[in-house]
Amino acid sequence: MLVDFTTLEPRLAYGWMSGLITPRPIAWVSTISTDGRTNLAPFSFFNGVTSNPPTLLFSAVNNRGGVKKDTIRNIEAVPEFVVNVVPHSLAAPMNACAALLPHGESEFDAFNITAAPSTKVRPPRVALAPAAFECVLDRIILIGEGAGAANLVLGRIVALHVSESVLGADGGVDATKLDTIGRLAGDDYVTTRERFTVKRPDR
Repeated sequence: MLVDFTTLEPRLAYGWMSGLITPRPIAWVSTISTDGRTNLAPFSFFNGVTSNPPTLLFSAVNNRGGVKKDTIRNIEAVPEFVVNVVPHSLAAPMNACAALLPHGESEFDAFNITAAPSTKVRPPRVALAPAAFECVLDRIILIGEGAGAANLVLGRIVALHVSESVLGADGGVDATKLDTIGRLAGDDYVTTRERFTVKRPDR
């Protein structure tokens, strides 16, 4: 079967991409507006970029009306954000934050999610998240136009909060204790509880 993406409408393209680019880590992004209103939203087009300098990215698409989401509007006004890591225990509140709330209404308040202050940026972090990356905006790259167009956000990591409860005896992150989830297609997610090891070739 061959799928010609050059003739495919965006809705169908998204279906193929979300079904095959799996599992996708989740960036639970907290931002703040110029008047201090917080926002918290999940994005599954998310990954690290480089450690030199420490940089990550996530992509937020415009809504069906072609309007930027509050996350992007906030970052454009206050160029800082926090990426909170999502373990299995926080799957429900993370998913709740995907709901469409009126502009300016805080997901922290609407869904009773406890916030904790950040150290180097203004947006708060999720208090119960096992890890949170504080970031300052590097750049936003616009891809496409109108509904479904992407705002690719690159952020420079300036601080990391990590709970000692997810660290192993060697001081590094223990994947079993971290217990993150990943996004599949539709409403499906996957955990990281089952793993296997393959030694990388010498380079």
